[in-house]
Amino acid sequence: MSKSEDIGPHTQICASAQVLEGARIGADCKIGTAVFVEGGAIVGDRVTVERGAHLWAGVEIEDDVFVGPQAIFTDSPSSRSGDGQGTPLRTIVRAGALVGANTTILPGVEIGRGAQVVAGAVVTESVPPHAVVGGSPARIQDYIDSVPSPAQAGTPVGREPGVTPLGVRGVHLQRFPEFSDLRGRLTAGELPNESVPFVPQRWFLVYDVPSREVRGAHAHRVCHQFLICVSGQVSVAVDDGTQRAEVLLDEPTVGLYVPPYIWASQFRYTDQSVLLALASHRYDADDYIREYDVFLAEEPSARDAGSATEPPL
Repeated sequence: MSKSEDIGPHTQICASAQVLEGARIGADCKIGTAVFVEGGAIVGDRVTVERGAHLWAGVEIEDDVFVGPQAIFTDSPSSRSGDGQGTPLRTIVRAGALVGANTTILPGVEIGRGAQVVAGAVVTESVPPHAVVGGSPARIQDYIDSVPSPAQAGTPVGREPGVTPLGVRGVHLQRFPEFSDLRGRLTAGELPNESVPFVPQRWFLVYDVPSREVRGAHAHRVCHQFLICVSGQVSVAVDDGTQRAEVLLDEPTVGLYVPPYIWASQFRYTDQSVLLALASHRYDADDYIREYDVFLAEEPSARDAGSATEPPL
């Protein structure tokens, strides 16, 4: 049953589904049996919402999304914004994402473009683009279509110093020399060189990160970076808008070079992990791209310009 007049062409609304007045549903959608769509909810084009799912006011589903059976977008009064009017928090599922069966999505989160929420997950925080999350509360398990680093694929990075390309534009792993004797071990490098083509203008350390947290999740327009996990281990996902790779940094003799216009996220920090980041430029808030859709929108011309940017030597 649909009380809304804002329904796109070729959209099917199955028996006993309820679409209330004020809801907006795009073209070529399928709204399954016993689905409830409250007024104020927005559904894009080519979206499938399977049986028993609930979409409340404040929920926005972008194009080409799949919402599985019994998926619930919660609408608890205690989770509403505090404007005194009971206005619901905005919850958004970006284009191409998949929300599995029997999932629970808390108000105010964003599920990134192309992400997947595993069946039964409870999503309490926003999900990065192309991430696979599961569990209660949901945590990152993997990244969609990412190519594993050589070590993760069962092909260890060579023990000899050198560069290993990852198939993502301009990104590579660098093995540094290691010197070991009874006094301990030492690794070192000189800058600039073929793998770190800049003299750092800034450095920072990331540490004491709870394993559930995701750091980074942005790109730079100009700044080049080089990442070394000096203690513990951390996974890094790198994305050039077309190709993605996942890298495990777990020893201080291996570093990851990240040029401009690469979307990078760090996750799965272990206890006592310390990540050292070397940056080619001083901090500039305008150099950061923090929205994935903006990152995609600036390609390819801006990306080509960024890849041609010479780091300071």
